[in-house]
Amino acid sequence: MENQARVAQPVDVDTDTLRKAIQDEYKEVAENPGKGFHFHTGRRLAGIVGYKDEWLTGISESAIESFAGTGNPFAMGELAAGEKVVDVGSGGGIDSLIAARMVGATGEVVGVDMTPEMLTKARGAAVESGIDNAEFREAYMEELPVPDGWADVLISNGVLNLTPDKQKVLREMFRVLRPGGRLQIGDIMVSREVPANAKQEIALWTG
Repeated sequence: MENQARVAQPVDVDTDTLRKAIQDEYKEVAENPGKGFHFHTGRRLAGIVGYKDEWLTGISESAIESFAGTGNPFAMGELAAGEKVVDVGSGGGIDSLIAARMVGATGEVVGVDMTPEMLTKARGAAVESGIDNAEFREAYMEELPVPDGWADVLISNGVLNLTPDKQKVLREMFRVLRPGGRLQIGDIMVSREVPANAKQEIALWTG
């Protein structure tokens, strides 16, 4: 009998409580990046997941220090000049700013995040980096503030695992992609079913 891929079903967890816990966690990463967390951050993490030194050249240290991704969306290919990019869960802005440099003056990048402190940091980092083709919008990943079919590429780094309704987010990602557009996502994957009681533990979602 052939194996059939499981379709992830929405998890029964209070979304408002979960979002508040995630915002609190990443507010701390934005405001106190050197504090130390149960996950890697900053320039050290960028090295661990394979970011090239040249990608970080000229990028504000304020964006780099609050980097808290789980992978490297650019490992699937660097972006082309002129492309339009959406960065879902843009955090302190490191991936959006790298993308903005890759796509150049004829390209555009929209970073989307739900944590005000991260958005403030990303906007400041863009100015400090001399980058004017990236903007940052406050929204949830389930409701991206981007028109249908706008993006050539959608990048994301370590945020899809934070939503209890992954199907909804993926549908939204595909909505904003143009026909033939592509996803470049770095995230966490588990190889076995997470117990139902663990899914109710908000603290297990926030890292």
